[in-house]
Amino acid sequence: MNAQPRCLVLGGKGFIGSHLVDALLERGYPVRVFDRVNLTPLNSQVSTSAIEWFDGDFTSEADVSQALAGCGVCFHLVSTTLPKSSNADPVFDVETNLMSTVRLLNHAVRVGVRKVIFISSGGTVYGTPRYLPIDESHPTDPICSYGITKLSIEKYLGLFHQLHGLDYTVLRLSNPFGERQRTQASQGAVAVFLGKVLRGEKIEIWGDGSVVRDYVYIADVVAAMLVAMDYCGAERVLNIGSGCGISLNEVLDGIERVTGRKADRFYTAGRAFDVPASVLAIDRAQHTLGWAPRTPFIEGLQRMARWMEGQNRA
Repeated sequence: MNAQPRCLVLGGKGFIGSHLVDALLERGYPVRVFDRVNLTPLNSQVSTSAIEWFDGDFTSEADVSQALAGCGVCFHLVSTTLPKSSNADPVFDVETNLMSTVRLLNHAVRVGVRKVIFISSGGTVYGTPRYLPIDESHPTDPICSYGITKLSIEKYLGLFHQLHGLDYTVLRLSNPFGERQRTQASQGAVAVFLGKVLRGEKIEIWGDGSVVRDYVYIADVVAAMLVAMDYCGAERVLNIGSGCGISLNEVLDGIERVTGRKADRFYTAGRAFDVPASVLAIDRAQHTLGWAPRTPFIEGLQRMARWMEGQNRA
């Protein structure tokens, strides 16, 4: 009998989830993946007997209840909305994300889940930065429904810990990038830009390209999630990022450097909701988890470019 707790990964077929699942399997954990029906897994170990596939609907209480049964740890990576589209239908955002998560927590308590690790959003829960880098004590004034919902889920995790003793850790991620990230999506500047450069397509940039964001490589994100499993300290909310700011122009410069190809840049009017800069302070995660990002941006970009070029040749 395997002594390691079974880990439920909600959203385990996606970009972040698939890397987490592979890392858990490599460390001997039995894994159950919960994700949407008919979604093709990105995992490299799809056929191993240590992984159990559970296709379901996150808004279905019955599906979530069944998925949780027998699991000791739950990684919550699911979101039905995106930051820039969530304001178009806040009711849908609340009903599908917040309400579904509260039901998830009810069942987690009922079936004896030991810990929940929730992937929150360092880019949206704080709102417009009042200072940089943004630490966990920064005011939380989200300007999109997505950020409000993430913050609400964090608060409910605190409530369930107080009421029922459910252990939890919240990881507020910056902008993860790396292999398996979708290049055709509406989220993830690094993947979108890299895909366009490799395909020789024009790149539209809102504003002058000076917008600064915090980009963290996927292997460093997964390392933080693994450490959070066994973390038992008092700090419940932790920023996870690179701790460095990179402008869109610098992202494109890096892509040109690693691919040897010129980026066809097209600058257009800036967007009102794009804050000029957002960079996370990661001191708390470094001190409490003993975690630190180890992959420089250019190195992560090189790995991602090699993977994408390999996919294009396949």
